[in-house]
Amino acid sequence: MKINGNTILITGGATGIGFALAEAFVKEDNEVIICGRRGDKLREAKIKLPQIHTKVCDLSKEIEREALYKWIKSNFKDLNIIVNNAGIQRMINFKTGISNLSEGENEIDINLKAPIQLSAFFIPDLLKQKESALVNVSS
Repeated sequence: MKINGNTILITGGATGIGFALAEAFVKEDNEVIICGRRGDKLREAKIKLPQIHTKVCDLSKEIEREALYKWIKSNFKDLNIIVNNAGIQRMINFKTGISNLSEGENEIDINLKAPIQLSAFFIPDLLKQKESALVNVSS
């Protein structure tokens, strides 16, 4: 895989591992798009890396995953690398039974459904590129 001249989408790219990847890819002369659910964090990332493109997107919602795909397809025809990095991790006390599972953010939607659905959306397009890659970051 070549490390420069790519068009790369990084989900959860405003902070942590995703932002570190965005920095590294920008240094290697790639066009980088990051998305995340927190607009303030995306704005901070854009200040640090003015070259990147940003998109607010809550990947826990199926409709927003589809909207992200359509936006990328319309605006970044050369997309050839996707890094499914968005994820959350929360503590669940199983000693209290099932009630904790439905509280708070939905880990299953963000950590499992989102990368599966995004992969299904983008793989047909990635296969049309001369070189492409799909990277999944998980915990």
